[in-house]
Amino acid sequence: MKTNQHSHPAARWLLIVLMAFACHASATSWKEKVLYSFQGGANDGAYPAGGVVFDKAGNLYGATTVWGPDNCFPIANECGLVFELSPPAKKGDSWTETILFQFKGKGANDASSPSGGVILDSAGNVYGVSAYGGTGDCVLLGTTAGCGVVYELSPPAKKGDPWAETLLYSFKSGNDGYFPWGALTFDAKGNLYGATQFGGGKGNTCNVFYGGNCGTVFELSPPKQKGGAWTEKVLHSFAGISNGQQKGDGANPNGGLVLNDKGAIYGTTYFGGNGNQACGSSGCGMAFALKPPNRKGGTWTEGQIHVFKDGNEGAGPSAGLIFDAKGSLYGVAGGGNISGGGVVFRLTRKSGHWEETVLHWFSNNDWSGPVGALVFDSAGDLYGTTAGGDKGAAAFQLRPPKRKGGTWMVTIFHAFKGLPDGIAPAAALIFDKAGDLYGTTQKGGNGNACQGNCGTVFEVSP
Repeated sequence: MKTNQHSHPAARWLLIVLMAFACHASATSWKEKVLYSFQGGANDGAYPAGGVVFDKAGNLYGATTVWGPDNCFPIANECGLVFELSPPAKKGDSWTETILFQFKGKGANDASSPSGGVILDSAGNVYGVSAYGGTGDCVLLGTTAGCGVVYELSPPAKKGDPWAETLLYSFKSGNDGYFPWGALTFDAKGNLYGATQFGGGKGNTCNVFYGGNCGTVFELSPPKQKGGAWTEKVLHSFAGISNGQQKGDGANPNGGLVLNDKGAIYGTTYFGGNGNQACGSSGCGMAFALKPPNRKGGTWTEGQIHVFKDGNEGAGPSAGLIFDAKGSLYGVAGGGNISGGGVVFRLTRKSGHWEETVLHWFSNNDWSGPVGALVFDSAGDLYGTTAGGDKGAAAFQLRPPKRKGGTWMVTIFHAFKGLPDGIAPAAALIFDKAGDLYGTTQKGGNGNACQGNCGTVFEVSP
């Protein structure tokens, strides 16, 4: 049966830049609180680019896609920023937003339009990616907008002083990649790993809005001497599905990569893999592994650990993967299945190959469209969000069966109510030490400067 077409991630992103089933689900109500509503305009951000992360003191950090300074180029007020939210000293008071850095865009050879959440290192430095900006010559709507960057923000020595920005790498649009997407990942040696939606020098069927192939997975290595340049290396260039073919490589990787203890990298691509009636010639997407070379300077090897094929197993995996303690991988696909509502899936290695199990099918008649990465609690329960459906957006819990082969039980523990509540959660949730969950919504809140309002940061407590 033909399923609903999943929309191209770049199309969703371009829309933001230019403006900007839970079958038999038990219902239980957690308490939700909007910690901050973005206001947009020159003095605040709008449309969170990913989730939030904690520092050691309990502050939250994240990025917004648009707004910021008036002099942003090529689109005024739409360069985006990085923010910090500090908890109140007294329970019940409001969280306080601090803008750590406002990007200036291509006109200043700076970053523009963050396109993923941020991560922190042990020293409190903040790292992320932007879709545009930098020194590259990529063109958006006839204007040179830059090809995207990887940035670092370092805290000041004295509280209250400005944070310092360093552009670790500006993409050039060629074989090195273009349009970085999703959160970065560190390895134990301090190398950064990420993905670009386009570029890489392979594939010519992936790009609706931009010129430049089917995307990459890249590594950024820190300099040997302080102040030196970081070194970028493309570990894999995706080729997509060639015209007239039904099978091929992945296309448009999502970022949010994970590494195993042997240094292999795992992730998903939104398109590619297998072109068929269910998803069209662009393909339903796939999960991949990149195995490091046996010798220094060798070639990384790609393995297609699962290719999504039809509506019974999902289509368009829309976020990164996560591991459980036994080495199985878990993720979400925003489209597919008979109702078109998306799935939560598990990939388990058996007898030399990976086997997919659908843990839950969502329905457009209920809550649907899981798009953000999953997170485990200490008991092995999975948590995530859905972006839409007839009942709107929701946060859900999936509890594993008590016996092997049993059914995972889904609980909708918060249904987003619409304004002034958040709308359209699309990023991973994160736990605090007390077991409360935090996340972002791309729209909603009480910021009136944006179409659909400007987005929120929220907390959900059991």
